[in-house]
Amino acid sequence: MTERTLYEKYGGFSKISKIVISFYDTLLDNDEVGPFFDNVDMSRMVDHQTKFIASLLGGPASYTDNQLRQLHSHLDITNTHFDELETVLQDALQKHNVAEEDIAVVIAEFGKRRPLIVR
Repeated sequence: MTERTLYEKYGGFSKISKIVISFYDTLLDNDEVGPFFDNVDMSRMVDHQTKFIASLLGGPASYTDNQLRQLHSHLDITNTHFDELETVLQDALQKHNVAEEDIAVVIAEFGKRRPLIVR
């Protein structure tokens, strides 16, 4: 018997999409990070972020390191910004009843992408 991924455990894209929407509801009001999303098509952003978060949970969608680096290369994202993103992601996962040990796994996976995103 194969072990279920966190992606499967938490209901796949449907549930992850709700987490991502909650993530952006908070993020867009954030004075430090919110301005990065001015003039951004948020429905498209939610779709991309849902695929990204799904991949962090062991889901089918993923981005290569080069894609992540390229997608963020034009942004001046600092470690402080990344820390804020991490905090908001953690809060969104908690709000949607993701177990603390599973949140730790997702945050660790997210953290591994820091060098690809931070300038």
